[in-house]
Amino acid sequence: VFGGGPDTIARLVLKHFGLDPEKDVKFVATGGPETRIAAVKQGLIAATILSVPSDSQAAKLGFHVLARAHELFSYPEGGLVATTKKIKERPDETKRLIRAGIKTNRYIRTEREGTIQFLVDWMKVDRELAIATYDALGKSFSEDGSVPENRLRFVIEENKKIAKVDRDITPREIADFSILREAQKELGIKGK
Repeated sequence: VFGGGPDTIARLVLKHFGLDPEKDVKFVATGGPETRIAAVKQGLIAATILSVPSDSQAAKLGFHVLARAHELFSYPEGGLVATTKKIKERPDETKRLIRAGIKTNRYIRTEREGTIQFLVDWMKVDRELAIATYDALGKSFSEDGSVPENRLRFVIEENKKIAKVDRDITPREIADFSILREAQKELGIKGK
């Protein structure tokens, strides 16, 4: 999807290597990972962006991983979002969810074997693929649930370019970390 996460990441990777995504590359919307892998295999497109574990599956088919975005730059790809109404009406529920997320992240970061087994059971993938997934992403989960301000600013600036917005936008305008701070405090974590 143009403008979606994979599109944005692909453009950032290309820029990192000195290419102009608007001039040097032609983007084609091809669908999900399986469709994109098939399109490369058939020679319909030259390359594609894949997330874990699709990148490992493609490597098994003989494809070469040219770059891993998370090794090039810090771009928070996921997060917890809720409406302002939901947060105001159910702050305790929101905080419980955030606390659970922090505990889950900490488990993922410290319990490699348990996480790999969960991936095998939940994703229904073989152990080799689960190991590749964990090794690629296991340590990328935030230990305290926070997103460093420089990462948030990076996302803001990239999206301002896409949306052609000139005004300054601060992280506080797009994110409210007050409930996260409460959850961190309850867990005995000093937030960043």
